[in-house]
Amino acid sequence: MTAPKDRINPSGKPENPSHEIKTLNVLGEIYHTRLTRKFLSRKPWKKPDEKQLMSFIPGTICSIFVKPGDVVDVNGKLLILDAMKMQNVICSPVAGTIRSVLVKEGEKVKKGAVMIEFK
Repeated sequence: MTAPKDRINPSGKPENPSHEIKTLNVLGEIYHTRLTRKFLSRKPWKKPDEKQLMSFIPGTICSIFVKPGDVVDVNGKLLILDAMKMQNVICSPVAGTIRSVLVKEGEKVKKGAVMIEFK
């Protein structure tokens, strides 16, 4: 049994770019591999905005402990997010002042929704 051959277009390159051998450097190790179509079409990673607190899981806001203008320290309690029958206490990842609280108690939030903004 032979492996399927890539179709070659007039330029001499395979038509399917996922079948091309790519070189990856992972922690100093060099790998030669083929990348999947899903990997090639993924959304590129970008650094999250440190001034926005996003939900990491869908859930319901149970309690909010801060309001705009409040000054919080690192690991200060901000709110409680009820997800999968567990109450998660969400703490501040940075020290700063609350610019706005974009959620209300009892509100359902999706994963990745911005809940609080810092100045």
